[in-house]
Amino acid sequence: MLFPHTMMEVLQLDVSGRPQAWITPKEAAVLYASDGVAWTLGEAFYVLRGGIQRTTGRQSRIELHPIIAVRGAVPSRAWRTSPALTNPKLFVRDRHVCAYCGHRFHFDELTREHITPVSRGGNDSWMNCITACRSCNGAKGNRMPEEARMSLMYLPYVPSLHEDMILRGRRILADQMDFLLASVPRSSRLHG
Repeated sequence: MLFPHTMMEVLQLDVSGRPQAWITPKEAAVLYASDGVAWTLGEAFYVLRGGIQRTTGRQSRIELHPIIAVRGAVPSRAWRTSPALTNPKLFVRDRHVCAYCGHRFHFDELTREHITPVSRGGNDSWMNCITACRSCNGAKGNRMPEEARMSLMYLPYVPSLHEDMILRGRRILADQMDFLLASVPRSSRLHG
């Protein structure tokens, strides 16, 4: 079975509508075929065609939707913890903008900046990390922002699970983005 839309992924939810994972179209097809899909959202983005049924003479088909809720899926434990911090997600959260100079940079020109340096007791967390260009990060060095006379242009925050699903950097279909953004706080930088 070939999946021409392999770059597109399906957003898997639990039955209550909480995001659980991004899955491949092939994984989604298995859930459909085993009657594991409780409900769907969005317009079907691909139709899989199977064999001809002997009794009816009709070809079997599965329509893949961009969002599926899975029967029996255990509610996500991720709701009780903050999402894993990675540089790609941090840079997207901060819109590739240096928190000190305010300029937008390419991924390769950015660094994870600890507001309170790790060597001075700062932790590696969403609330202590911001995006900085290499030049500003080097200028701040091992000092606190006020010691380096550098002001933050925006404040850090911990992304919600819905934001985290967006921050993972996948190609997201319009239906998926609308669903996820509906639960993202209006104050999130992802709305701007």
